[in-house]
Amino acid sequence: MRWKSGRRSSNIEDRRGSSPSSAMGAGGAMMLLRILPWMLRSKAGRWILVIGIVVVVGARFLGIDVLPLLLGTGGSQPVAKRQVPPEEEALVDFVSVVLADTESTWQQQFQSLGLTYKEPTLVLFSRSVSSACGLGQAAMGPFYCPADQKLYIDLTFYHDLKTRHNAPGDFAQAYVIAHEVGHHVQTLLGISGKVHAARQKLSESEANLLSVKQELQADCFAGVWGYYAKTQSNMLEEGDLEEALVAASAIGDDRLQQQSRGYVTPDSFTHGSSEQRVRWFRKGFSTGSVESCDTFSVVEL
Repeated sequence: MRWKSGRRSSNIEDRRGSSPSSAMGAGGAMMLLRILPWMLRSKAGRWILVIGIVVVVGARFLGIDVLPLLLGTGGSQPVAKRQVPPEEEALVDFVSVVLADTESTWQQQFQSLGLTYKEPTLVLFSRSVSSACGLGQAAMGPFYCPADQKLYIDLTFYHDLKTRHNAPGDFAQAYVIAHEVGHHVQTLLGISGKVHAARQKLSESEANLLSVKQELQADCFAGVWGYYAKTQSNMLEEGDLEEALVAASAIGDDRLQQQSRGYVTPDSFTHGSSEQRVRWFRKGFSTGSVESCDTFSVVEL
């Protein structure tokens, strides 16, 4: 990819070298211990305690972690500073350029739809991270949290993508970012909310199928970005498309299930097969059209 001359995004939040605060941070725990006797003795205090529990439990039910805010922990605490290898800093620069290019693409696409694109924040973390959707772990891979509209990635995932999944290359890495941005686009368009509501009323296999449709649409949206990265930003070089297709194939549900347990159960798929992920990314990449990414209306995925 020809990315080094690209614009850098200002929407990067670097939490590397920080650890997520526990649900009871030291300051919040001390404060709670001081006022707990009064809350238990006083009628007003008991009401406050009940309301607080209802708020926390209700928010968690909706996928939002409000304890760091209520306890004043701020979501993360610094730990010992580590030496950052130069190659990791180069990756930070790279993802900043990719994010910036997705911003330009989706601003243009939303404008054509008569809408305004709200740029997401990309959070860099090490090992684990606190988000509005709960605790995220590096083992989960990159993820998007609709509750705070942030993308999260531990950059060591790129090492796994190359060595464990045999999907090297900078456009493969860019595809990962573009896919999570695709989930942000779904959130802004109201798609994610509808999927979440519909899933609550379905059986497990039906809910899984709906998740597959949502993930494949995010792949297609990533392909839409790739189309403009090629035709407008002139970022792509020969072989880049193949890198993204290899990455999409490598993280298909069938491939991952076969590798981890030796057999495949399609009803449990939540992201789509390798063939489906490749096909929908390619569809977005070949058309550059948001309308072509309607995975929810097609008869066959």
